[in-house]
Amino acid sequence: MPSATHPNFTETDRRLAQTLKALAHPARLAIVRLLADRDECVCGEIVDDLPLAQSTVSQHLKALKEVGLVQGTVEGRSTCYCIAPEALAALKTDVDGLFDGLSLSTTDQNCC
Repeated sequence: MPSATHPNFTETDRRLAQTLKALAHPARLAIVRLLADRDECVCGEIVDDLPLAQSTVSQHLKALKEVGLVQGTVEGRSTCYCIAPEALAALKTDVDGLFDGLSLSTTDQNCC
């Protein structure tokens, strides 16, 4: 099996896989939705809106920040987070491209 860096895998596929992996947790999806709904930088209030400890929220924010979906800025003693709109738009484009490139037949296939 080829490694993720194999030349047959496109840069888009690698980026999409990393981003989807980061989103593959309900708490991270909730954080993305929360930040997108607020449409502004959010500081400590994220913890107030989720049934998770501060340290857990911080770990999830770190994973989202590593793939570029979330941006963080330090303001005094706290870090404020917001959605990275360009990254979210790129994710949408990549997911749309994935599904546009699939042959999804609606006819009955003799598979499995």
